[in-house]
Amino acid sequence: VQLQASGGGLVQAGGSLRLSCAASGRAFSGYAVGWFRQAAGKEREFVAAISVNGRSTHYIDSVKGRFTVSRDNAKNAAYLQMNSLKPEDTAVYFCAQGLNYGSERSLGYDYWGQGTLVTVSS
Repeated sequence: VQLQASGGGLVQAGGSLRLSCAASGRAFSGYAVGWFRQAAGKEREFVAAISVNGRSTHYIDSVKGRFTVSRDNAKNAAYLQMNSLKPEDTAVYFCAQGLNYGSERSLGYDYWGQGTLVTVSS
């Protein structure tokens, strides 16, 4: 599985962005999807995850109520809708896939895409 995140950009605080994660390969629908982010000078951080069938989702506390993760297995794609963005959301965002839903550890994911930069201005 190859993954590519896109949709990042510059947005003012309070604005919204929708990140996409496009996958190639036949195994997309068989893997959970996780979103991570890495701010400059900081470690990579788990943001959200969605199960194989999309019925279960999991978020870190700081994005609950603002971010929504979803997937469309027919399109081999996953999404991260980000609303009410804050300057502290500024980071490079990555999508990843792994067999075990809900892992908050990078080691829980087998496939990673290149990140997309999200910059939130105050």
